[in-house]
Formats: sequence, structure tokens, C-alpha cells
Amino acid sequence: MKRPLLPRLDLVALLMGLVFSVMWSSAFATARVIVADAPPLWALTFRFAISGAIAVAVALALGQSWRLTRSVALSVLLFGLCQNALYLGLNFVALQWVPAALASVIASSMPLIVAGLGWLAGRERPGALGLFGLALGFLGVAIVMGSRITAGVDPIGVALCLAAATALALATLTLRAASAQGNLLMIVGLQMWVGSASLALAAALTEPLAFRPTTPLFLAFAYQIFVPGLAATLLWFALVRRIGALRAATFHFLNPFFGVTIAALLLSETVTGMDLLGVGVAMAGILAVQLARASAPRTPEASA
Repeated sequence: MKRPLLPRLDLVALLMGLVFSVMWSSAFATARVIVADAPPLWALTFRFAISGAIAVAVALALGQSWRLTRSVALSVLLFGLCQNALYLGLNFVALQWVPAALASVIASSMPLIVAGLGWLAGRERPGALGLFGLALGFLGVAIVMGSRITAGVDPIGVALCLAAATALALATLTLRAASAQGNLLMIVGLQMWVGSASLALAAALTEPLAFRPTTPLFLAFAYQIFVPGLAATLLWFALVRRIGALRAATFHFLNPFFGVTIAALLLSETVTGMDLLGVGVAMAGILAVQLARASAPRTPEASA
């Protein structure tokens, strides 16, 4: 018998999922504020160094250990490189030329890429709803991308966002091994340090260490450290523990809406009718994919 996606209404989980989605989606608009006054890779280098130090210090105070098994250490390394260095690094660079709304919609395709990779690997059976959702989700993203590219958005920036979403999907596929071992706050901090170290090398080779000390820069930088960086990560793990990874991932279908809305409110980005159409189609596709994954037969190794 297939289990329902939400067997009972959990108002706390609902609130947690909504807040997480807002936090996650807000990262794009605030990142665009940062890259207006600071080199993107250096900004991320310092953000991860500070966030990682806070996470590790709190983890040590809570008695969590530095010692990791070999498999968890490898997952920390891969996740730090894929999410923190590649995903965020590519997005921060792209946000110099790409509107935050478009970047958030492209990043929201991550659950579609994860599902597609899982199905291609034979770990899950997609079913008709899953295949329909996958096609619908990518169609929605394509509608938004096509509309923006036609309007003159830099295609190289769009390509960087697509590469970033793929890197995030790969990071998500490695997360299960790390998150299953406990010491979550320590693992989060170490992942951030992996990202900081790798980005520092890339920044030293490609960017000058110079920035304009403006109030919006400092506010956005502090916000990125404590909200998308630390609070959203911890809230996500708490949500996964409460309702499971598959049900938690369903909240990703809200990300395109919140991403476009926050960009419009914070940055006064223009939202067109085609944007709204694409966002609606993408949201429906992501939701269909997550509903299909939650009810599909899976092998014991299937990842969330």
C-alpha cells in the first residue's frame, strides 16, 4: 500500500517548510546585492570561513566530534566542493549578469535533476506522474529562461546557473551518507570550510581582493551568513528529522514563487507574464515529481 505524502496535517512541519523555502529563496536576491560591491568568489570565501567557524565552535561546545569515518569524510569533501564551491560559486559569479529571479528558478530545478538521475540509475521507478512532472518542470524552467534570454540576459550567465543546479543535485545525492552519521552541525561547518578553502584558491587566481564598503553589502553579507547559511541548513535537517527527506523536499516546489517574489520586492526586478507562466508550470512539475517519488517503490539504497 502506498503511503500518503502527508498522512496527517503537521502544522509545525508546514511552518518549518514554508520558512525554509523563504530562507533558501532569499539567498539569490541578497547574493546579487553582495556581488554589486564585492568580488563573488572572495565574498563566498569569507562567508564560508565565518559560517564554518561558528558552526564548528557551536558543535564543539555541544560535544560533537571532529572524528569522521572515511565515508562521511568523503561525503563532507564532495558536498563542500559541489554545493559550497561549485553551486554557490557558479551562482554568485552568474549573478553579476543574471537577474536573481531567473537564477532562483533555475536553481529550483535541482529536485528535477535529482529525480532524473535517480530514475536513470534505476534506483526509483518514475511512473506516469513522475515522468509528466519531470517534463512539466523542465518546461517551466525553459519558459522563464527563454523569456529572459530573448530579453537580453547573458546566455553565459544562464549556462553557469544550469551548471550550478547540476552541481547542487550531485551534492544532494552525496548528502545522505553524511547526514546519516550524526554530528550534523560539525559536518555542516566542515563542509563550509571545504568550500572556503577551494573558493579561496579560485578567487586568488581570478579576482582582485577589493570591495566597496557599503551598508547594503554588510547587511546582505551578515544575512547570508546567519540565514541562508546557518539557519536554513539547520532548519532543513530538523524538518528532515520530523517528516523525512522525501516529504521535506516537497517544499522545494515553492522556491520558484518565493525566489521571483523576493527579487521583485527587494531588487525591484520586473516580472513578466511569461515569468509567471513559467514559474507556475515549474512549481506544478516539481510538486508532481516529489509526489511521485514519495509514493514510488524504491530500493534500500535510494536516496532522498
